[in-house]
Amino acid sequence: QVHLVESGGGLVQAGGSLRLSCAASGRTFSSHRMGWFRQAPGKEREFVATISRSGTNTAYSDPVKGRFTISRDNAKNTVYLQMNSLKPEDTAVYYCAAGSPLGGTLESGYDYWGQGTQVTVSS
Repeated sequence: QVHLVESGGGLVQAGGSLRLSCAASGRTFSSHRMGWFRQAPGKEREFVATISRSGTNTAYSDPVKGRFTISRDNAKNTVYLQMNSLKPEDTAVYYCAAGSPLGGTLESGYDYWGQGTQVTVSS
């Protein structure tokens, strides 16, 4: 069982930056692939970024590629999402998730989810 708690969301102007954190409980954090997803009002939840267990491999959705960076610190049981050059269309609730090593861009690849943190980007 993995319990995930996101933090770091808030209100920021377009062009600004935020760093989201997701703290995980339990001793199995390093055995899980981690991902970030987001859900905008009236839209389905979508993939944002994922990182392998060791942190060696990452992948991003096209809308955030080049602006967002996912990283993890296994010693601190924490995964991060650095978001730069934010746009109003990045406004959403952001969720972190823990999944199997083969979990990738699909929600079905993740077993544990946080409660989400709101990110609002004003124009």
